[in-house]
Amino acid sequence: MIKKEVKNIRDLANILGLSITTVSRVLNGKAKSYRISSETEQRVLLAVKKYNYMPNKLARGLKMEKTETLGLIIPDIANPFFSYIAKSIASEARIKGYSLILCDSEENQSIENELINLLISHQVDGIIIAPVGNNFELLNQVHQSGVHLVVVDRYSPDFMLPYITSDNYQGGLDAVNYLISMGHTKIACIQGIPESQPNRERVNGYIRAHEINHIPLDRDYILGESFSVENGYKQTRILYSEDDPPTAIFALSNQISLGVLMAINEMGLNIPHDVSLISYDEQPYSAHLGTPLTTIEQKKKEMGQLAVNYLIKNIDNEELKGKPFNIKLKTSLIIRSSVKQFMGVV
Repeated sequence: MIKKEVKNIRDLANILGLSITTVSRVLNGKAKSYRISSETEQRVLLAVKKYNYMPNKLARGLKMEKTETLGLIIPDIANPFFSYIAKSIASEARIKGYSLILCDSEENQSIENELINLLISHQVDGIIIAPVGNNFELLNQVHQSGVHLVVVDRYSPDFMLPYITSDNYQGGLDAVNYLISMGHTKIACIQGIPESQPNRERVNGYIRAHEINHIPLDRDYILGESFSVENGYKQTRILYSEDDPPTAIFALSNQISLGVLMAINEMGLNIPHDVSLISYDEQPYSAHLGTPLTTIEQKKKEMGQLAVNYLIKNIDNEELKGKPFNIKLKTSLIIRSSVKQFMGVV
């Protein structure tokens, strides 16, 4: 449930059963001057804290019905993919004259719901969110209630929410087509959150590449459950403890790739001589590893910029609200040294 909103001083006064004048005088530090009781003063101040009402910060916004503040919720600020998007959003918001409240949902749906309510109580003009999991009902409720909102990266085709994401299907298809063109037919796919739409589309691209190239699909090679370093490490250890390991790995996130690299190094294997690797998402370090990494690059900077500009346009023009806004940005295959031409028969 969304917490009761306090959009302005009138809402606060109604909740307390006081006049707007009385609440205003307390908020302006004039309770004693107007002989307002200390009990009433404390009631107002406690309500301000309870509902996260910030009168000084929002005074200008209340007059304009704008706070010139955006809220951003990302699943993991330690993940370079999301931190880069956050930086892009913060920079673009600053250019447009907006401040940003950054929140980390820690890949936890309950925390995400709390943060959504928190941002609403802070009266942000709009919310940008990379959602957790696959339950978009609260987001849809918030959007339908009139809050300006846009989803980045992860989205749901079941709800009419505005979103900006990558063409994850094409990225997955391009990665696996390249591995197959290099002679690999035993390709593992270490996935992230199976229910998330980007993951589904990347896996669908992986599957389609096998179909196009008439290569039998071994579904045991599709494994994993999160976009984490730990997942990449664990699944790689499992894969290479078998008698018949794959010759290549398609890792569906940069964090998964780091886990793969850790496991490969720990087992005394070598990339690309023992195993070829493609990572979904380019990072600043990708070109500077011992073996430069072949990647699928996403347009992270553009994703952030588009999200900010979409929100601000809708904030400034209510007539745009409700109109379809769904963008899938093209990805690019960056070829480096982590994939070798496979000639042998395993």
